[in-house]
Amino acid sequence: MTEFIYAGSLTELEEEGAKVIKGGSHAITVFVHEKQVYAVDNRCPHMGFPLHTGSLCDGILTCHWHHARFDIKSGGTLDPWADDVPTYPVEMKEDEVWIHPVPYNKVSIEKLRQRLREGLEQNLSLVIAKSVVGLMEAGFPGTEIVKIGIAFGTIHHQSGWGSGLTILTAMTNVLPKLDKTGQILALFQGLVHVARESSGRGTRFLLGSLPVTDKMNAQSFEQLSEWYRHCVEVRDSQGAERVLLTAIEFGFSNEQLADMMMTAITDHFYINTGHTLDFHNKAFEILDQIGYEHRPFVLSSLLPSLGNVSRSEESHSWQSPVNLVKPLMEAFKELPDILANALSIAETVVDEAALVEQILSDDALKTVNMMVDALKGGVSPARLAQLVALAAAERISRFHVQNDFRDWITVLHTFTHAHAVHESLRRSTTPELTRAVFHGAMSVYQDRFLNLPSARRPEPKDAEAEQYHPNDLLELMNQQQQVAESARWAVNYLAHGGNKSELFNTLGHALLREDAEFHTFQMFEAAIVEHAHWEKEDTELAGHAQETLIIAVTRYLAGHAPTAREIPHTARIAMRLHRGEKLFEDE
Repeated sequence: MTEFIYAGSLTELEEEGAKVIKGGSHAITVFVHEKQVYAVDNRCPHMGFPLHTGSLCDGILTCHWHHARFDIKSGGTLDPWADDVPTYPVEMKEDEVWIHPVPYNKVSIEKLRQRLREGLEQNLSLVIAKSVVGLMEAGFPGTEIVKIGIAFGTIHHQSGWGSGLTILTAMTNVLPKLDKTGQILALFQGLVHVARESSGRGTRFLLGSLPVTDKMNAQSFEQLSEWYRHCVEVRDSQGAERVLLTAIEFGFSNEQLADMMMTAITDHFYINTGHTLDFHNKAFEILDQIGYEHRPFVLSSLLPSLGNVSRSEESHSWQSPVNLVKPLMEAFKELPDILANALSIAETVVDEAALVEQILSDDALKTVNMMVDALKGGVSPARLAQLVALAAAERISRFHVQNDFRDWITVLHTFTHAHAVHESLRRSTTPELTRAVFHGAMSVYQDRFLNLPSARRPEPKDAEAEQYHPNDLLELMNQQQQVAESARWAVNYLAHGGNKSELFNTLGHALLREDAEFHTFQMFEAAIVEHAHWEKEDTELAGHAQETLIIAVTRYLAGHAPTAREIPHTARIAMRLHRGEKLFEDE
């Protein structure tokens, strides 16, 4: 049982006004106010400044660093960005004052969860950071933290699913690749972007499903799917929402819902430069992690943006000087029969490396024909999508920095779209979704000029004695535009026996220590996941693909660093406060 601590006589305390005593591993400040004795933690819960130097007036204790105010009786703060200060029981024995060093208001898991919600609601980065640090250090599952962010972001953003929720999902996917500090930074980055994107954007209210009757049967799925498809076609997001919620209410599986929704968005080519399909894929990925009970808000959040998406087949570049639309439409007519006969086809040997090079070529029509032939030869749509994603990664690995800087995002869009198609086809294969593989390949074709000139692929040096440490890469990326140098370092590191897990963790920190732009988060996650798929194979192409993905992500990260690093700085403040460090002292 914890013993009371003697604080001094009441007379002594009244003369001193405030006295600091040791309460085990922390300091407690004892105040006398209006003949009453109060004890609070001496660390301001905002940023750790000593409260004994503050001012106590009219029952309000004010910290002198950022002017956070606290009710001296309860410890409650008047400033929501500051957190409540712990208060301690006081016992009087005649003129003696004794303090019990166990606070009334101990920080609990439920309190941290509540503070995380409040931080999201009020867009308070430090509150979010301290909540994430506290929860992670207490062993609270990362996916449960994510669940809070997804629930908030899908409700409190009238425009629906956007970059913030995509970042949070992407960072959730890569948590196993990161050390504990990296995991905290990843979750914090995702949650901060959700809060910022949702701030002032209103609340979504679900429209509700159509009445579900006992007359609904298996055919109802086909009917609802057609209704949904038509609603998306005419940009009727409200009608689409009611149909979607009806399908959920009726109990359709995630695979059925994915097929319904993906069919509608692949009726047009590469819509919204690939973001729409990527967002859909991310929504289904996060449902796998947080539970299907979140489907109504998560999936319906994808619909508000469908009213104004761009459709690439309507653009000049997809119709001239080479008409890509007509040969694709012809190819799409064959897809149902090709996939229907897939199981009865004896798989032929396809030169996959040659197919990747063809996708990278300037002969789009030949590419379409080779892709159709590959499917006819027994190559699965998911495998074909994987090859297109590799070709898209090649574009990034060969992207020359003499191009306009904004064109990094052009090749990035193609890669993340191709990756999303690959992941979606691994979940469920339909002729309609398979169309998106061809959309991605044609986007790779459209990006061909961004490899003219083509950046040289780095070759490993022979210097055996040279030492490579992951921190050297971080130091290199502290300088602007070390694109070629960073890729060369990564190739040499691996060639000299470097550990891939350490490299991926380092690349994760290279991302998470920055105020990274949305697409950079996409790039890291897509490259890491695609690499994991190729890592399961032991072929020359698989080895080449893994190196390509590492070069691509390293070059992209190096091309977008360094930044101001405001967001990770906030996270590190929270970590230091959790460890009890004194931020206000000179370093």
